[in-house]
Amino acid sequence: MAASEDSLRRALVEKQSSIESQGNAVRALKASNAEKKAVDEAIEKLNALKLEKSSIEKQLQASVSGNPGSSVNKEAFRQAVVNTLVGRLFFIPSFKIYGGVAGLYDYGPPGCAVKSNVLAFWRQHFVLEENMLEVDCPCVTPEVVLKASGHVDKFTDLMVKDEKTGTCYRADHLLKDFCNEKIQKDLSISAEKAAELKHVLAVLDDLSAEELGAKIKEYGITAPDTRNPLSDPYPFNLMFQTSIGPSGLSPGYMRPETAQGIFVNFKDLYYYNGNKLPFAAAQIGQAFRNEISPRQGLLRVREFTLAEIEHFVDPDDKSHPKYSEVADLEFLMFPREQQISGQSAKKTCLGEAVSKGIVNNETLGYFIGRVYLFLTRLGIDKDRLRFRQHLANEMAHYAADCWDAEIESSYGWIECVGIADRSAYDLRAHMGPRDKSGAPLVAHEKFSEPKEVEKLVIAPVKKELGLSFKGNQKKVVEALEAMNEKEALDMKSSLETKGEVDFYVCTLEENVKIKKSMVSISKEKKKEHQRTFIPSVIEPSFGIGRIIYCLYEHSFYLRSSKAGDEQLNVFRFPPLVAPIKCTVFPLVQNQQYEDVAKIISKSLTAAGISHKIDITGTSIGKRYARTDELGVPFAITVDSTSSVTIRERDSKDQIRVNVEEAATVMKSVTDGNTTWADAWAKFPHHSSVSAEE
Repeated sequence: MAASEDSLRRALVEKQSSIESQGNAVRALKASNAEKKAVDEAIEKLNALKLEKSSIEKQLQASVSGNPGSSVNKEAFRQAVVNTLVGRLFFIPSFKIYGGVAGLYDYGPPGCAVKSNVLAFWRQHFVLEENMLEVDCPCVTPEVVLKASGHVDKFTDLMVKDEKTGTCYRADHLLKDFCNEKIQKDLSISAEKAAELKHVLAVLDDLSAEELGAKIKEYGITAPDTRNPLSDPYPFNLMFQTSIGPSGLSPGYMRPETAQGIFVNFKDLYYYNGNKLPFAAAQIGQAFRNEISPRQGLLRVREFTLAEIEHFVDPDDKSHPKYSEVADLEFLMFPREQQISGQSAKKTCLGEAVSKGIVNNETLGYFIGRVYLFLTRLGIDKDRLRFRQHLANEMAHYAADCWDAEIESSYGWIECVGIADRSAYDLRAHMGPRDKSGAPLVAHEKFSEPKEVEKLVIAPVKKELGLSFKGNQKKVVEALEAMNEKEALDMKSSLETKGEVDFYVCTLEENVKIKKSMVSISKEKKKEHQRTFIPSVIEPSFGIGRIIYCLYEHSFYLRSSKAGDEQLNVFRFPPLVAPIKCTVFPLVQNQQYEDVAKIISKSLTAAGISHKIDITGTSIGKRYARTDELGVPFAITVDSTSSVTIRERDSKDQIRVNVEEAATVMKSVTDGNTTWADAWAKFPHHSSVSAEE
């Protein structure tokens, strides 16, 4: 596509040049009073060139947008989905009667039911299946915890301000929008300029504040709403700040993720698990991010539900006992090499990706496979789901590998699940000195017989350190003891040759002089009965709201009414996630039919099936349309006292069953023990000319 686009842009420039030359030729002929035939031929040639230019423009538009007019279609489709969601109270803008607040939404009754069903399946698919330890930690987190994890210093986005109104914008979003707009809508830009803009998009996440500011100035980007000049970019911390207790002396934040609650509880969870690895802890809960300028509707919000798993594993053994269950799965994978070379995601066998080292290890591969099964069983279209590997400039320095499950929506490819091998970073961050817990967040492997190992021994001489550093002695001791092997051996070498060395103590934020008499560093041979190590963490993190929104789009379609005079909205939710599993309709207002409907309702309640009775006098076709719009998969219609019909939403096919069997059939089909095809094969079919309208 890139080569085709480049050649089309070059062809367009050449064609424009030919049109200008031919236009000059026409004007010259007219000015010289040339023969009419010659002028007409020149004009005909000019018009032919203009037609050729128009054809190239259409091809180029198709190349950059994937489809002529596709952006318009996507926006119209999105609006139809959102209008239906808001109209049927799947979600509501929060505080609507007060004008609302950007990035905050309420879930209405059907939205709550869908969310509840998605989370119930998440628990079933992950927590129960993998025997995970579920925890529930507070949303308010002390500053010291988020300081240790790095969030206080680094959880930022670069922001710019409208210099006249003070309105704030995310700097990278403005640059991204400018580049995309130019590439997709300005067909006059050269191939070289298009390549430059694409390069900016590729390295966007890696640009410093200075580089981002320079690009904004170079391209003349101004405030979108007012066209006023913008400030230089500066970091804005996305966490909501608060204080714990009335004094205000104990600062805290609303958690930006649920993971830290699991990491700080590792020691107790490890003990609860019988001091055995591997094991996983899971948490579902609210997280908060003070987005600079929320957009993309439900996809970028300030309060959202996360479902996170922290799978603790021996860094020397990242195999997984159940890996073979997912190794044969095939789905769209987008490794970094394919991204860099401009290729598209390709269907790949997961086992092949792991064996070739494209996916770092078996445990990471196992969770990628399980995430694929989870999303597709919810109703996500497998052809619009891909697993994209992070590029080198996206990955944290401590991560061994990271993949995002991305789902295609009308907004493009949206990251909905992150699956990362975070090495031992998180536990190490919380256990060291530097104002941290000091807790030993480690695991042990007992040896069958003692092993002789060479151990580094750092022994600060506290008396000497106390004489030199007095009240700061403890901080210097902690910093010396926290040195890794390379730092310690470099210090030992310097002390032996120079007698003293400069040593940075981070808790003092300064260099201090360490003399040979202040510390003893040596290697000793010891017999050990166990190995002590900090576990690695494999972390699948699910943005539940994003998954649900993409599920709405993937499930939505329009179908014509029987009369053909209107388009009806339908959500094709699988029974697993449908907000209501079935409806019960007496065909007409008749006491006997209503009594049967109540008997069936009681049986459905006893079977744990969510349902709704509609005894209004509205036509049965309109009642079907109303429930199709809510995504209800089945409708039971009472048209006699002995038997009823069951209608399936998407095919509109109906079967007839006895009243006593209705709840049992519904239970079996909605639980997934049987399929609609099984029921269709087993029970008599029902057809009614006027059933739909």
